Amino acid sequence: MMKSYEGKSAYNGIAIGNIKLYKKDNQIVNRKHIDDVKKEQERFEEAKAEAVKQLQSLYEKALKEVGAASAAIFDVQQMMLEDVDYLASIYNIIETQKVNAEYAVAVTGDNFSSMFATLEDDYMKERAADVKDVSERLLSAIGKKSSSNFDLTEPSIILAEDLAPSETVQLDKEKVLAFVTVRGSTNSHTAILARMMSIPALVNTKIDLEDGLTGKIAIVNGNTGEFIVEPDEQLLAEVKKVQEEEQEKRYLLQTLKGKDNITLDGQKINLYANIGSLSDLASVLQNDAGGIGLFRSEFLYLERDTYPTEEEQFQVYKQVAETMAGKKIIIRTLDIGADKQVDYFELEKEENPAMGYRAIRICLDRIEVFKTQLKAIFRASAFGNIAIMYPMIISVEEIYKIKEVVAEVKAELSKNNVTIGKVEQGIMIETPAAVMISDLLAKEVDFFSIGTNDLSQYTLAIDRMNQKLENFFNPHHEAVLRMIRMVVENGHKEGIWIGICGELGADLSLTKTFLEMGIDELSVAPPYILPLRAEIRKLNIKN
Repeated sequence: MMKSYEGKSAYNGIAIGNIKLYKKDNQIVNRKHIDDVKKEQERFEEAKAEAVKQLQSLYEKALKEVGAASAAIFDVQQMMLEDVDYLASIYNIIETQKVNAEYAVAVTGDNFSSMFATLEDDYMKERAADVKDVSERLLSAIGKKSSSNFDLTEPSIILAEDLAPSETVQLDKEKVLAFVTVRGSTNSHTAILARMMSIPALVNTKIDLEDGLTGKIAIVNGNTGEFIVEPDEQLLAEVKKVQEEEQEKRYLLQTLKGKDNITLDGQKINLYANIGSLSDLASVLQNDAGGIGLFRSEFLYLERDTYPTEEEQFQVYKQVAETMAGKKIIIRTLDIGADKQVDYFELEKEENPAMGYRAIRICLDRIEVFKTQLKAIFRASAFGNIAIMYPMIISVEEIYKIKEVVAEVKAELSKNNVTIGKVEQGIMIETPAAVMISDLLAKEVDFFSIGTNDLSQYTLAIDRMNQKLENFFNPHHEAVLRMIRMVVENGHKEGIWIGICGELGADLSLTKTFLEMGIDELSVAPPYILPLRAEIRKLNIKN
């Protein structure tokens, strides 16, 4: 009978397989009177040396399998075995109470674990689990027992009350489909290890452990936090389909990461990512984007009740520059208005906001707001490869005004001895006006980035958000494609590069067309990077 349990996801992904229940052998510690305190302390010293040796071995194993960051867990545990307060407590209990080392270790372990567990700080709370793990290891070493050995005969979903970091590392990764624990948190060492090992995992799962669960088929859904035992055939089929799609994505990631975006006949193109906030950076790196082709800076304004300061903006741009480590980051200046309203800007209601007071028009009207952003961007340019892109351009005169403002900003920064980097400056081509004068605009900027979303709706006179017009909207309209071709030809004549940052860039049915046109860069949502790379690498443009 199908049953569903809720847990907290420690690592996403989906696993389907049979359950294997993991039960620890509880070490029963008896209090015994001893006469020779020195001998008992020496007995403890021998056990401590053995525990250190075991932890060093685990460190070396983890280093190979999950990397230095996660292996450091066992460095932390070795340090605990040298902690003055921890050791003093053990020695003192042996000496003053004249009791066996096992009892002294157990009492000290319980006391220190309870102490850490009551602290407010999540990191310190997790040290409670480390103390328990270390104390259990010491008890095994004192009794000269072998460490827990959990053999897996077939790939399984591990179900346990909890798993210590050492137990997780010792699992045979090839046979672990996922693990589910009743206790634990998403900040625990074990959860971190699960993420490093790419094992779907749930912690803090509301389930009663029973021997009857062993061998039953189950689903671990790290995406939703569900643990489903004995799923019905329909659900199983649905989840298997999702799992296959995820496996295909992982396959793409593994085989294409680090590869060039180059066609069979040697034509290269840059693949960059569009992002809307700092939280997207991890996805940019994970999907192996060559840079950021559209950084939507308006999130800095939309998430606030007042204007972000120069310093606040600088810190964000600097963080992005440092994280991207030399890869290009194209920051689009403030693009609000139309569908993006900010109360403190006090923008009046407009009948047709898509063609109203928005983007560069606001910036050139509210110069101080514009200058604050530009100063933050130019300051951050000293920390990475930053470019600036201006949206909604319709005239050469706008470019001249922008250049005047930029000159003032640079002069102010120079006066204050602020170092800036070499910053490319480009514009978005998203109006028919900009397309038609792209030969003139190309003489004034370093690059074009074509915003196909707005360009399509302005060209076709169709609001893309109007569902009644859905049947009339054709993103592949010949007029739009001819405009893109015109922009590429005019830009290349002046020696500037051309990219696309609108949704058409991710349209695999147009990838060959864009390469034939000579597009230099496609910037898309991070998940589209690898599918695009796969498409590019199988194309032959000249034939």
